[in-house]
Amino acid sequence: MSEKVKPRQAATVVLLRETEPKGFEVFLTRRPDAMPFLGGMYCFPGGAVAKDDCAPRMIERCRGLAPEQARKIAGAQFSARQALGLWVAAVRELFEEVGILLAVNSSGTAILPGDLRQKHATAVDGSSTFFSLLQHEDLYCDLSSLVHFSRWQTPAQNAMRFDTRFFIAALPRQQTPLKTSEEVAHSIWLSPDLAMQRYGRGELPIIFPTFASLRTLADFESVQSVMKEFSK
Repeated sequence: MSEKVKPRQAATVVLLRETEPKGFEVFLTRRPDAMPFLGGMYCFPGGAVAKDDCAPRMIERCRGLAPEQARKIAGAQFSARQALGLWVAAVRELFEEVGILLAVNSSGTAILPGDLRQKHATAVDGSSTFFSLLQHEDLYCDLSSLVHFSRWQTPAQNAMRFDTRFFIAALPRQQTPLKTSEEVAHSIWLSPDLAMQRYGRGELPIIFPTFASLRTLADFESVQSVMKEFSK
């Protein structure tokens, strides 16, 4: 009997935006076909937790959620810093994959887009780390903008496994996600209902956790109602 692979901790962000005259849409990204994990599938932006996400210096670059609060939500199996690192990973991965930065300045004010595209380019090409970007711009991860939504774990029989925390976030004002990036072959905004319809017609390849998330979200009428429900 083969030994089970221990899952890596990961985080993903279900990004939502309001639509007119009512309702909301979810941002889905298609992973490049050549990716070893979920290649060709539509999913939410995210990835594995990095060691630096839990580092003391990174924790100091966070606002809106204390480490002990994060541990109460994530579980006692984590240290307080490890728990907060799940939120940090969500912020970092969202920025690296699609260029959306959930951050505030030193006075606690949400940032405006500015030259986010250039900052994203330096973070992705390796010329700047996510931490150094925050430090240089005097920015802080806005963890209050994330709401813990659900947890999913890759089945035990898979060779590559992740224990993933799903977070919900509203699209920040005046920010627009990248349509493509090194880790995104295509992206699309869809209402949860329409996404499930496309999946049913075989037009939107997704895995069960993505479908289950869409099905849950389909019961809500607005981004505000979603955030309110899962902030409890």
